[in-house]
Amino acid sequence: MTHHDPTLAADMQALLETQRAHSLKVPTAKDRIDRINRLIDLIADNKDALADAISTDFGNRSRAETLIADIGGTLTELKHAKSHLAQWMKPSKAKVDFPLNMFGGKARIEYQPLGVIGIVAPWNFPIYLAIGPMGEAFAAGNSVMLKPSEFTPATSNLMKTLIEQSFAPHEAVVITGGVEAGVAFTKLPFDHLLFTGATSIGKHILHAAADNLVPVTLELGGKSPAIVTDKANQDTAAARIAAGKLFNAGQVCLAPDYALVPRENLRAFVDAVQGKIAAAYQTLQNNPDYTHIVSGRQLDRLKALVTQARDSGAEVIEVNPAGEDLSAINEKVMAPTIIVDPSADLDVMTDEIFGPILPVVPYDTLDQAIAFVNARPRPLALYLFSADAQDQETVLENTTSGGACINDTIMHSTQHSLPFGGVGPSGMGSYHGHHGFKLFSHEKAVYKQINMDSPFKPLRAPFGNKFKKAIAPMLNK
Repeated sequence: MTHHDPTLAADMQALLETQRAHSLKVPTAKDRIDRINRLIDLIADNKDALADAISTDFGNRSRAETLIADIGGTLTELKHAKSHLAQWMKPSKAKVDFPLNMFGGKARIEYQPLGVIGIVAPWNFPIYLAIGPMGEAFAAGNSVMLKPSEFTPATSNLMKTLIEQSFAPHEAVVITGGVEAGVAFTKLPFDHLLFTGATSIGKHILHAAADNLVPVTLELGGKSPAIVTDKANQDTAAARIAAGKLFNAGQVCLAPDYALVPRENLRAFVDAVQGKIAAAYQTLQNNPDYTHIVSGRQLDRLKALVTQARDSGAEVIEVNPAGEDLSAINEKVMAPTIIVDPSADLDVMTDEIFGPILPVVPYDTLDQAIAFVNARPRPLALYLFSADAQDQETVLENTTSGGACINDTIMHSTQHSLPFGGVGPSGMGSYHGHHGFKLFSHEKAVYKQINMDSPFKPLRAPFGNKFKKAIAPMLNK
């Protein structure tokens, strides 16, 4: 039974009020760049310690994957915000409609900080999905309260220590703790709340935020399909789907969840993926490049998906090139697993996998593949492999997903010019780059009129012929 800590929520509320009191003084561009610079220093100066902490939390986390995603990805995002900040902060001109434009009316949009931003970060990329959005919140002039995951305690505690060393409490604070701390955090009256995690938890986040009318951005997940057509470069498709599936051992919200391939190419595709995996990971045990599953609970869940599929009669291929006995080691290692032509009602085909399992589903026509995708909840991403422009147009026009890649996986999320976010059950709202700045800003509409009043008198009572003449154009079809 969880014991309630009566000081927990009160302490968080006090921290929020401290930040809100300071937020009345809007940070200048210089202040914002200083905060972003401190985040850059925090990540760059402590990259080895942060990578070690993540690996400790996972049992083994590929250092290369940590450097490219959590360290490099975060620094790239922070530097992008810093270099574009002055441009983003400028008011945007807005057009004034006729007839007010004839009388000197002017309009603009000003970007004001929202105030205090709450960020709930997940365990799979514990730095990138915490510090990245924090940098964009800083760029927009906000203060931040961060709740990192309890499933990566070494990383969360190190981030807390480093942020407390680099920032005053009115700028940024980190709240660590388990479920109770998380629940109390999501009930705080933030000016905006960003949550990255499972769809099932996202529903609770929305409920908690609703009581305080807190706007929420949900970055969720789901089952992102990869459609391979007969006009794809089959070798490239196999390589990129395998790489996207096995990055972070599949513990990525954007990982290709399942592949749809033409029935006549089914065996060739399965063999190609198997070959790409074996070439990338010649051994699994004690392989520094192969990331472990984050917890025993997650490993058990993934094993149950495979067991159910095998028991149903589906073909299950475990890619274990060295033939290692992974059950004999005290490590959370799971062999990459391909499930061929699984039944649509299996858990592996209804639940987000979030691990190194790739179902491969055959189809007979592209329309059939599109219908298969559309019969399921809208995914965070869709991946299409085809050299044919008509195929590309057909799939993009007839499916809905948070984002899409043609002839690749995941890479759309690395482009700062593109919004990153889901749709429907895979999320709401988007950020990254300028989209993140705008997400954490209030776009204030400003209209300015000249002082001369005579042109506007016909629009006020008593209404006469001049009024009728003035509004006549508005009443036409």
